[in-house]
Amino acid sequence: MNKKLAQRFNELEVQLSRVQATKNTSHSSTGQYENVDANLMLEWNIKAKNLIIKVCGEDSQHFKAFLRVEIKKSFLGSYSTYESIRAVFLATKEDFEGGYLSSYKSLVQAEVFETELEQASELLKNGYHVASAVIAGVVLETTLRELCNRERISIGNINKMNADLAKAGIYNSLVQKQITAHAAVRNSAAHGNNSEFSRKDVEQMIPAIEQFLALYLSEN
Repeated sequence: MNKKLAQRFNELEVQLSRVQATKNTSHSSTGQYENVDANLMLEWNIKAKNLIIKVCGEDSQHFKAFLRVEIKKSFLGSYSTYESIRAVFLATKEDFEGGYLSSYKSLVQAEVFETELEQASELLKNGYHVASAVIAGVVLETTLRELCNRERISIGNINKMNADLAKAGIYNSLVQKQITAHAAVRNSAAHGNNSEFSRKDVEQMIPAIEQFLALYLSEN
């Protein structure tokens, strides 16, 4: 994940230089204007915004700054806008490379958890539903810990964190009940109480946790 994102930053930086190469000067009765190719700039903007959302999130200062400066200042020409956008993009790239982006941390965590859930699925497929439940449960508990850290909620056992997050409005009571059910399966598996849950419970548990990660871990 990190290598792909770093590569994308580098690719877009190269493409940005190609936009700069289209710089031209036009004249009118009101003065002289410096512009860049509008279509090439628009194409680059779309790609850059997509990348910034992935690593920073839509509520980040980086993305908000990008939106502010991409508005063309017609009285200055589009090259002025290009320079402002370039500054925001390079600042974002620098923060990414320095590891200062919280959303990027979430992306890395999500990638790790995805791998662990793949392992849980493989174990389940091969008949080891107890081990599968334990691994999936660890992913769920670690995710709740991360959400508590973000919201400055004290860390506790999985049921306490679940209740506190629901009380804080991070998710609704229906999600809370689902997590309680998954936590019960995980606890039974971890303590060897295999009769308290079934393979079908684990089959439902893994995709539900995957969906939970997608909905909540990737948010700022």
